[in-house]
Amino acid sequence: MPATPTRTTPTPRRAAAAALARCLDPVDAETFFSEHWERRPLVVPRDEPGRFDDLLSEADVERLVCATAIRYPAFRLVREGAQIDIASYARDVSWRPPFTKTADVMRVVAEWEAGATIVLQALHVNWHPLAVFCRLLEGALDRPVQVNSYYTPRGSQGFAVHHDTHDVLVLQVAGEKRWRLYDPLLELPLKHQRYSKALGEHGEATDELVLRAGDTLYLPRGWLHEAETSDTDSLHLTIGITAHTWVDAARDGLAALEREPALRRDIGTGDGDGLDDALAVALDPELVERRRRRRFVETRRPIREDGLTQLRALETLGPETLLERRETVIADLEEPPEGPALVFEGKELRFPPHAGEELRACYESEEPFRVSELPGELDDEGRVVLARRLVREGFLRLVVERE
Repeated sequence: MPATPTRTTPTPRRAAAAALARCLDPVDAETFFSEHWERRPLVVPRDEPGRFDDLLSEADVERLVCATAIRYPAFRLVREGAQIDIASYARDVSWRPPFTKTADVMRVVAEWEAGATIVLQALHVNWHPLAVFCRLLEGALDRPVQVNSYYTPRGSQGFAVHHDTHDVLVLQVAGEKRWRLYDPLLELPLKHQRYSKALGEHGEATDELVLRAGDTLYLPRGWLHEAETSDTDSLHLTIGITAHTWVDAARDGLAALEREPALRRDIGTGDGDGLDDALAVALDPELVERRRRRRFVETRRPIREDGLTQLRALETLGPETLLERRETVIADLEEPPEGPALVFEGKELRFPPHAGEELRACYESEEPFRVSELPGELDDEGRVVLARRLVREGFLRLVVERE
């Protein structure tokens, strides 16, 4: 059976490319992927204070920790490789039901002064500037992205030597931090293959460097590293990039084989006839990529900072309304004969064949457009109906025109 045609444009291309370039410049993306991705570290020195402040600044961290009753696990404290007991710096706030494990400001401040690193976790979920930035990076990388921040006081170390099980981009926001890198003891570890001293002793550091505000460091998963501050406080973002490996593909393929009755027989009652063919089909590279892409697209969560105002704005939508595709939506357009389907954020929106050209124009748009400008067979009323549905579902948004 021929594959259903799919148009893959993860997010408006320029915005996604610009987000990745912000991390890598002046190194271009082609050089990064051909020479460094999953191969070797990359250091991009800039010494450019303020480059990443709009994503998360020192003032933002201070406000979140000291003024918002932030709750664990959105934050935690670590010192010299060890987690500090949450009970020593968090408390419950009286309410019905109570807000549990909120930051005890005076205890957090005291621990930070004594050398503890403040870790803000899952900022791609709970901090809007980084939620948007990470979604754009996902569009450029075609892989899930996550981000934590680490605010380490001067003369301190948060973590001992370890490796990560995902590739990371480190963006130094403020201050400076000295890093030591070591060759991997386990090349490209899987998610469950966390660092352990059982892997052996690391050798001499292969690189020592200082990241200053505005610098970037890329580390492939498995590269051992440690970092410490000197005479300045340090704030950096660690952006984790999740790989989909051939081991993951094999697990998915084996799950697909469960549908084959002949392969569910006891191995003592047959010779596995058809197993090789079934495996070949299950691990066909094109099918593997389709499964990976579909899962990636379906699991991106909505980012709707204007979801309520857009709902009200729909009341004004007409042929001359200016629209744009949301930059935070990663979607695929499937075009089977029975009619196109737009897949994103766990939804599959189906449309009649005669709306295909207009839908394709919305999908491929890079610039704002008016409803009446959509190409295709629909009249203005039909275009408005299509646009209204795409705004309501969160794919398009109305543009506020300024006089």
